[in-house]
Formats: sequence, structure tokens, C-alpha cells
Amino acid sequence: MAEHAADSTRVVVSSEDEPLILVDDADREIGHLSKGECHDGAGVLHRAFSLFVFNPEGELLLQQRSADKRLWPLYWSNSCCSHPRRGETMELATGRRLAQELGMGADLDYLFKFQYRARFGDIGAENELCWVFAGTSHDEPRPNVTEVAAVRWVSPDELDREFETNSAVFTPWFTMEWPRVKRHL
Repeated sequence: MAEHAADSTRVVVSSEDEPLILVDDADREIGHLSKGECHDGAGVLHRAFSLFVFNPEGELLLQQRSADKRLWPLYWSNSCCSHPRRGETMELATGRRLAQELGMGADLDYLFKFQYRARFGDIGAENELCWVFAGTSHDEPRPNVTEVAAVRWVSPDELDREFETNSAVFTPWFTMEWPRVKRHL
């Protein structure tokens, strides 16, 4: 059962004008471009992160993306995804965004990074060099409704079954990341 984000904060924490960090294939910073422009057409390669937050029982926190998201609205995804800001360490960026988006903290460990591109019809695309982190939190999520439509906790086995039966409801990066994340559990 999904826990809806009706009683959470409504603070806007990102915009299409937000400058993202452009990188080359080796993850070297090469400039900056607005989030909107990074996601136009086939996308421009930029730095991003994905967080996998587990509770003490080993369940993964999933989020359903807000209906207002330009790319993959109302799709289910991993706990939190975003972009570091100019001059911000990945540690600060992941902590900031987890607090802004889900009202929680977590002890996160870096797992791996990978590059991917995924188109969302004619609307735009993700073209990211994505750092992936996983960790545990004792906090209950308090979703920001400008970013998140709903959240739910799921066991790894249950998530595997959902991927097998209904993978179309999940974001493409989540489906790429999950098999590698599971190897670290």
C-alpha cells in the first residue's frame, strides 16, 4: 500500500533553470547547462545520482514521481534521484536532496557509477553519468509533493516479482541500477 504525500511539504526544490554539471565520459566537469536544456532532445551528458534507501528490516523505499515531472511522471523509481549543484560535493548533494525530497536522512555508501541515455518519447531524455548510493535510514519519509506522488516500502524479493510482472511502471534508470545494487546487499 502506498503512503500518499498529502500532508508533506510543498517547497519547490528544483526548476528547469537550475544549472547542471556537464561531464565527459570520464566524469570530468566540462561546463554547466540548465536542467531543461540538458533534458531536451537526446539530452546532454550531465552528472547525477541515485539513492537506494533501506529501512532496518531490509525493505527498499520506492517513490512514485510527481505528476508534474517532465520526464517519467507517475512512474515508480528508486528512493531518490537528482543532480549535484555547482561546487557541491556528492556527499552534500545526496544529503541535501534526501532531506528536501523525502524529509529524511540516511547513512549512504557509494556503490558504483554508470552512464546511460533514455528517451521519454518526444518530450526529452536523460543522458547521465550517474553515481549510485545505498544505505539505511530509521526515518519515516515525509515526501515533498512537488517531487513525489507517493512512497512505499518493498522487500527485494517483492520488487523482483514486480519487475518480472510489470516493469513498464518503473523508470528506466531504476531497472538498470537494481540488478547491480542487489549484488551489494
